[in-house]
Amino acid sequence: MPPFARTAVRLDDDDDDHLSVHDFQRIASLIGKEVGIKLPPTKRLMVEGRLRKRIRVLGLSSFDRYGDLLFRSDGGLEAELPFLINAVTTNKTDFFREPEHFECMEKVLVPKLLEARRSERKPLLKVWSAASSTGAEAYSIAMLLADMVAQQRDFRFAVLGTDISSDVLDQGRRAVYPADQVVPVPPAMHSRYIMHARRPGLRPEVRIVPELRRLVRFERLNLMDAAYPFDKDVDIIFLRNVLIYFEKQDQAAVVTRLVNHLRPGGYLLLGHSESMIGTSVTMRQVAPAVFQRV
Repeated sequence: MPPFARTAVRLDDDDDDHLSVHDFQRIASLIGKEVGIKLPPTKRLMVEGRLRKRIRVLGLSSFDRYGDLLFRSDGGLEAELPFLINAVTTNKTDFFREPEHFECMEKVLVPKLLEARRSERKPLLKVWSAASSTGAEAYSIAMLLADMVAQQRDFRFAVLGTDISSDVLDQGRRAVYPADQVVPVPPAMHSRYIMHARRPGLRPEVRIVPELRRLVRFERLNLMDAAYPFDKDVDIIFLRNVLIYFEKQDQAAVVTRLVNHLRPGGYLLLGHSESMIGTSVTMRQVAPAVFQRV
């Protein structure tokens, strides 16, 4: 047994045990290098809070022992890195978040994409949620497209969700959510695409219907990778509220790589607090935070 595996204590009850400034700085540097996410000093208590549960799972006695595992033991960092990434990455997501983007997609983007491919019989539209978290965005996209297919029946679609965190990808594949999380789903879509348990418990949960789950695929992807192993004829890419966590040079590199996966005329959607400023990619803005590859 390695020297850092000692009897666990309840760290949440120990006000004297904290993540040292030195170990936080090393973790912040590591996360920045591996996944591009900025962890300024103001995030130290947040990181500390998220790591407490992980330390208990490992049976470690203190944050210092966790630092030993990461930085002062052979092979510890390699084995622990995926769990560290899962613990410190932020996974804020909602169904139909920033709803004006979904309205734009329905009324402008999809009709224009279909018009450009009118010579094809039932073209396949590909939409990529590039920081999908637990899948709320990917399933929101799928609900909207499924409704459009039901009305028009002249195209097919596939949705890809990617994220760095294996934990949230697993939840996306299960497609099980707290009932209160699906409140933003429009009532008509709710009745078609969401299943409720016959005997809801104290914390009611719902699940996306299997017909929709089959059209959404989840894969792990680090946006900091030099290349992405996915199709290069994607019609729409959602990259919303992600770039704000990256350094400027990393923002530009990620946008450039993603745009290279868009078909000519395809669209990139960013968060409303983000922009294309500082990138060398030639895009045409068609709506707030919506850009078209030219």
